[in-house]
Amino acid sequence: MEPMLVRDLDAVRRRRAELRESIGLLQAALQASSDRPVVWGEGVQLAVNRLATDFADHVDVTEGPAGLHENIVESAPRLSHAVGALTADHELLEAEVNALLGAVEPPVMLADVDAIKQHSDEVIEHLVKHRQRGADLVYEAFQQDLGAGD
Repeated sequence: MEPMLVRDLDAVRRRRAELRESIGLLQAALQASSDRPVVWGEGVQLAVNRLATDFADHVDVTEGPAGLHENIVESAPRLSHAVGALTADHELLEAEVNALLGAVEPPVMLADVDAIKQHSDEVIEHLVKHRQRGADLVYEAFQQDLGAGD
């Protein structure tokens, strides 16, 4: 495997781990007691902010100049449709994360908690599926497993 691709895959692995960690932080924040919704909402907001940052970093490393997606299309043009689907996922996920950021703007009231939990669960589910499709694509393109440790 060429050295540049190895660096690209290492960067993707790091971003993937960061994204998984921020998903876990959001899950933990959601499971905290919501008896004090304003405080609960602040914790969820911090977790969603971290998730948004880590997701943006993920997009940069995959879609950026000389990023992973470009390498995949150059190495395996047959996978260009799958790369396009993941890129489209990025746009949808970014919109979902931004909507979630808006939903957790302080102050969060008790009436908001269930909707925020449901919305968060949907975003998490979409992110998990996206991560799996991305790992499957990398494996198909380069026979490299990104999922170790997940």
